Amino acid sequence: MSASIAGLLAGLLLALVGAVGGLGWCLVAVLLGAVGYLAGAQLEGRIDLSDLIPGRRRG
Repeated sequence: MSASIAGLLAGLLLALVGAVGGLGWCLVAVLLGAVGYLAGAQLEGRIDLSDLIPGRRRG
C-alpha cells in the first residue's frame, strides 16, 4: 500500500468519528481524506507542495 493511500485511509478513519453527525460531517470526512492523500503523496515525492508555503523557497 502506498503512503498516499495510507494517508487517505487515515484521514477518512479520523473523520469517521464525526461522520455520524450528518452531511456537514461527511464533507469534513472528504476534506480530511484529501488532506491525508496530499500528505502521503508529498512524503512519497509524487507532488511538491513547497510552492504553496510562502517564504520557504529552495535556492
